[in-house]
Amino acid sequence: MKLSFYGAARMVTGSCFLAETGNTRFLIDCGMFQGGKEFEELNYNPFPFNPGEIDFMLLTHAHIDHSGRIPKLYKQGFKGPIYTNTATVELCSIMLEDSGHIQESEVEWKNKKRIRKGLAPLTPIYTVRDAQETMKNFKGVEYDQEIHPGENITVKFINSGHMLGSSFIEIRVHEGGKVNTYLFTGDLGNTNIPLLKDPAQIEGVDYLIIESTYGNREHINRAVGTDLLLSIIKKTASQGGNIVIPSFAVGRTQEVLYDINKYKENKLLKQYDNIPVYVDSPLAIKATEIFRKFCRMYDTETRKLFVEGDDPLIFKNLHYSLTSDDSKMINTDKKSKIIISASGMCEAGRIKHHLKHNLWRKECAIVFVGYQAPGTLGYQIKNNEGVVRIFGEEIAVKSSIYTVEGFSSHADLEGIVNWVAGNKRLPGKIILTHGEAEAMDNLKKVLEERFNREVFTPALGDTIDLIVDEEKIVHKDLISYEKARKDKVIKELYALINGVDASAGDFNEETVLAGIHEIRNKISQQESLRGKEVLLDD
Repeated sequence: MKLSFYGAARMVTGSCFLAETGNTRFLIDCGMFQGGKEFEELNYNPFPFNPGEIDFMLLTHAHIDHSGRIPKLYKQGFKGPIYTNTATVELCSIMLEDSGHIQESEVEWKNKKRIRKGLAPLTPIYTVRDAQETMKNFKGVEYDQEIHPGENITVKFINSGHMLGSSFIEIRVHEGGKVNTYLFTGDLGNTNIPLLKDPAQIEGVDYLIIESTYGNREHINRAVGTDLLLSIIKKTASQGGNIVIPSFAVGRTQEVLYDINKYKENKLLKQYDNIPVYVDSPLAIKATEIFRKFCRMYDTETRKLFVEGDDPLIFKNLHYSLTSDDSKMINTDKKSKIIISASGMCEAGRIKHHLKHNLWRKECAIVFVGYQAPGTLGYQIKNNEGVVRIFGEEIAVKSSIYTVEGFSSHADLEGIVNWVAGNKRLPGKIILTHGEAEAMDNLKKVLEERFNREVFTPALGDTIDLIVDEEKIVHKDLISYEKARKDKVIKELYALINGVDASAGDFNEETVLAGIHEIRNKISQQESLRGKEVLLDD
C-alpha cells in the first residue's frame, strides 16, 4: 500500500491521508487546516488528487481539523461512502453544517468590502447546503464491528478515548500475497477524561500511524487543573468579574460542565455556588444533546450517574443561549458569571464578542482550556501581547489570563509511550503525524530508544510505499516551509501581478491580496497548477 500525507504532516491540523492499494484508493480523514492565515490559506487549494477517483473514506472523529474539508471533497466530485462511528455521524451532521455557515459568513463579510472596491467577489469553500448533501454519504459503524469497504480490505473502528465517537482505525489489507495491518490513531486520547472511557489497547499492527501533538510535553495532573479552575472562578467572582472560557463546542465544553457540576454539587464554590453559567454556542448546545443520546459510550462512573438519574451536564443556574439576542443579553448583566463560548481558539463565533466586552476589564479572567495554535487570536491573548484586534477594533488585554492544561484530551509524551507499551504486541514500524517538528522529532527519538523500532516522520506531500521491505519515500511540494518577510513577498507579488520592477518601492497590499485570490480561483480551475501557494506572515 502507498500512503500519501496531505495534511497533519509535521503540523498539527489538516488531517488527510491517501491510501492506494492495487485497485483501490481511499482517504483517512479530510480535515481543515487551522492556526493562522498561512495554514488556513491551504483550505482553498485544490486537492492534490482527483476527488472523483476516491472509492471511499474512513473518518477517525468529528473534530473539524479531521472532518472539515469533507463537504469540499464532495463538492469537487467525491461521491463514495464515508465510514465512521455512529456517534461521529451525528456530531458531523451539526459540526459540518456549522462550518459551512462560517464559510458563508466570512465570505459575505469579505465580499462587502471587495464589492465596494470594485473587486470580484469570492466564493466560500463550501456552503451549509454542501454540508447537508455530504451527510447522505455517511455510514455509521459500531465500535469493534468489522466492515469490508473495498476488495481485500477489512476495517475496524476502535475506541480512541479522545472525544465522543473518536476511533482508532484498524485496516487489514491483503496484497502481494500477504496481509499487512495498519492502525491510524487519529487523536490518541488522554486517560481519566470525564465522561469517556480510556483509549482501548490493541492486538498489534505492522504499521502504527500515531499522533505526536504533545510528543515533547507532559500534562499536569487533571486534578491540579480542576483545582486551578475552581480557584480562578472564586477569585474572579470575589472581584466582581466574569470568567470567560473559550472552549471547543464538542468535547471540551461538556468536560468543563462536568467539572462545574461537581463544584456546585459539592458546595466547593462556597458563597459563589449560585454563580450563573452560560453556554453561549448553538453548536455546543446541540452537541450536548448528542452526548446525552450516546451515554452508553461513557465511562463506568458517568454511566452510573445517569442510571441513578443524575445528569452531570445539568445543574442549577445553567443557561443555554440559543439566539443572538440571548447572547447579547449576557453582557448587559453586570453580575459575575461564567461564560463558555466557542470557538476554542477564538477565531470565529460568539466568543469574540465576549472577549471584546471583557478583555479590557481588570476584574475579569480569560481561561484557556485547550490548545491555541500560533497565529490565532487565542494564541495572541494567551501570550498577552498587550493589545489585540477584534472586529477591526484594538482591545487592550487587561484581564487576568490563565491556561488550565489538565483538560487536554490528547495523550502527552508519557501517555503515548505507555499506550504503545501496553498493547499486546509492539508495532512493526511507526509513522508519526499530527505534530509540530519539535514534538515529532522528540517523540521519534524516545520511541526508537524505548522500543527499538524504525520511526518515520513524513512531511506534507510525502508518499511512502509500504508494500516493499525497505520503505521508499517520494516528496511532492505542496507548500514552502520557509517563510519570507511579508513586505518582501508582497513587493515581489505586486511586481509579478502588475508587471513592474519589484525594487520600485511603491506597492499596494490590497491589490496584491486581490491578485492572490484571483490566482487561487484560476488554480481551482486548472489542475495542472495544483499545489502552488504563496504564504504570507500575519
